Amino acid sequence: MAKVDRVAEILAEIQGSAAEDGALADCLVRVGRDAMDVTGVGLSLMTDAGPSAVLAATDGSARVVEELQFSLGEGPCVDSVRTGRPVLHGDLARTALQLWPGFTVGALDAGVAAVFAFPLQVGAIRLGALDFSRDAVGPLEDVDVREAMALAGAATTLLLHLQLESGSGDVHVDLADSLVDRAVVHQASGMVAVQIEADLADALTVLRARAFASGRPIVDVARDVVARNLRFSHDDV
Repeated sequence: MAKVDRVAEILAEIQGSAAEDGALADCLVRVGRDAMDVTGVGLSLMTDAGPSAVLAATDGSARVVEELQFSLGEGPCVDSVRTGRPVLHGDLARTALQLWPGFTVGALDAGVAAVFAFPLQVGAIRLGALDFSRDAVGPLEDVDVREAMALAGAATTLLLHLQLESGSGDVHVDLADSLVDRAVVHQASGMVAVQIEADLADALTVLRARAFASGRPIVDVARDVVARNLRFSHDDV
């Protein structure tokens, strides 16, 4: 079956499932998990600056994979979007510790043994990444690589559809919660920058470090900062 035909099939399946059971992005990651030899699937929004929001994930370990990348700014989806190519690690413990130490330790602790990321982009426009994780070591078979590419095509179409459907200047309801998370992190980074007298990039690094050290999603730490329940100082730099 040609890739374009499989993309159309996936989109039709997602549309049918969403009518009965939730958001389109949630349906897409469930379709991916059921269609492939993987344990979990996650979908994240990305910009040139890195991960901007977690849009959907199938289960606990898949959610950990996405949250780690969002919190730390490192991981397979970050490199995949940066290079515009799939990033495939069939043995995370053996091949990824030097590349992404924080991400790899967290993913291994969550029971993830292999991760495969595929970029979502149109021309030079970076939209996000689709991640597939597995609790056992081993490469993706060719049939699963083809399916992952088709799912990435469907995810790209889905993200474009959600934004176009919302109308100019608006945000589709399926994207709203994720973009709120992004806005909270951005606001908290600004507050931390003032507190430690640094630029936004350094403030975000400090925020990510605190999230990783405390084992909490960066969004939760950011909400504490915005609510003024958490304050940083020069000692945190």
